[in-house]
Amino acid sequence: MVFDKLKKVFSSSDNGQEYIEIDLGREVKKSKVLVRPFILKSFEDVTIILNSLREGYTIAVIDIKPLRSKDILELKRAISKIKKTADALEGNIAGFGENIIIVTPQFADIYRAEKKPVSDNKILKG
Repeated sequence: MVFDKLKKVFSSSDNGQEYIEIDLGREVKKSKVLVRPFILKSFEDVTIILNSLREGYTIAVIDIKPLRSKDILELKRAISKIKKTADALEGNIAGFGENIIIVTPQFADIYRAEKKPVSDNKILKG
């Protein structure tokens, strides 16, 4: 009888059934990292790119072909400004081919293949 009272006190009243309610109407959060394409047509387009990079969650894929074909000096100025901002944000910048530049925030790295050292081995012909 005493054991029955103790058993009732320590046992749960819902017979061990626990349910977790899932809200299916809730929106799924969007990813915090955004891969965003840009087209660099003039030096003024740099401002939009830099503002996006300063937010900290944007990986910029920049097509430089239009500005490259138009004015190479303006392109160099634009790339220099983007590079300085990437360095200040501790991000990375790399070129892919002749027309694409990728700029990432500090938490993302860009894969760079290691360059093989030039071998000094020479085959001597006798």
